[in-house]
Amino acid sequence: MFELAPYAVSSANSRGRRHQDGPALHRSEFQRDRDRIVHSTAFRRLEYKTQVFVNHEGDLFRTRLTHSLEVAQIARGVARALRLNEDLVEAISLAHDLGHTPFGHAGQDALNACMREHGGFEHNLQSLRIVDQLEERYAAFDGLNLCFETREGVVKHCSLENARKLGDLGERFLNRSQPSLEAQICNLADQIAYNNHDVDDGLRSGLISLEQLQGVSLFACHAAEVRKTYSGIDGRRLVHETIRRMINVLVCDLIETTAGNIARQKPKDLTDARSGEALVAFSHDLRDAQKEMKRFLHKHLYQHFQVLRMTSKAQRIVSDLFSAFVSDPRMLPPAYLAEGNQARRVADYIAGMTDRYAIKEHRRLFAVGEI
Repeated sequence: MFELAPYAVSSANSRGRRHQDGPALHRSEFQRDRDRIVHSTAFRRLEYKTQVFVNHEGDLFRTRLTHSLEVAQIARGVARALRLNEDLVEAISLAHDLGHTPFGHAGQDALNACMREHGGFEHNLQSLRIVDQLEERYAAFDGLNLCFETREGVVKHCSLENARKLGDLGERFLNRSQPSLEAQICNLADQIAYNNHDVDDGLRSGLISLEQLQGVSLFACHAAEVRKTYSGIDGRRLVHETIRRMINVLVCDLIETTAGNIARQKPKDLTDARSGEALVAFSHDLRDAQKEMKRFLHKHLYQHFQVLRMTSKAQRIVSDLFSAFVSDPRMLPPAYLAEGNQARRVADYIAGMTDRYAIKEHRRLFAVGEI
């Protein structure tokens, strides 16, 4: 294994776990975190939780599981090039969406609206709640007992109000310091993955077209290169080759820009790397290109009338389930009954559902003739 940079996270400088645990024989602490995440129930559920398209709309569209794997693959490559901790970025990447609701952001928005009077709902904090409390795999503790740095990387965004409740995990939001470079890599690898696979899924679905994408500079320039290099290429080969090149240029830019930032700032250790501005970044040109792509996807894919129809139905399913279970908690599985904040336990139940399970639950509760 290559030698880590002095400002990388390692098992030696980790802030450790919440509960005492035995030594990780033949594995680093972050390999152990990754393995615990992969074997968790929440991770397996990601196979049937969607990004943009609901699970039954097609077998080839991305899910939260395939998205997490793509983020991990990109993040590991960047970490290796920068001599940072590959095992930590893989663990964060695989865990970052564990708390997502069914039906993607539509489900999250609906559940957050339902929880407005009960503390709100945010999928990053739900991911933390899963790895800290909700997974039930070990006799000695709740959750997965992950290292501080893995848990920190899961919490990408957080309000100051919620940060005050998180103890040491919330400190960086309050004092405006940075997470580890490994966590910063995962944040931007996430952007690379979802922008590019939403282009692919949007084209596959027919909701956006190659002609429309000619107005987006990042796609248009690489598509032109592909057509010039491979005369007569079209269809899926053109799409795949173009997206492959887009991902490559973004990853290379991220590595080179970050390496330049590190060379200028000269962080001596992990503490130095956390202070000041984020060191992991795109160049200005690629940052602008990413923003342009995001605006295009929002206008032409996420706001497409067929996607909005699905979004409306998904939000109605989540809202109906929440109202029914809060009104009569006796309809919940016994494990989700609570003496305290019953609404939070209802949110746990709904957030843990896959798309198809949420649809089935809705039918069981509301469809005439189904029990």
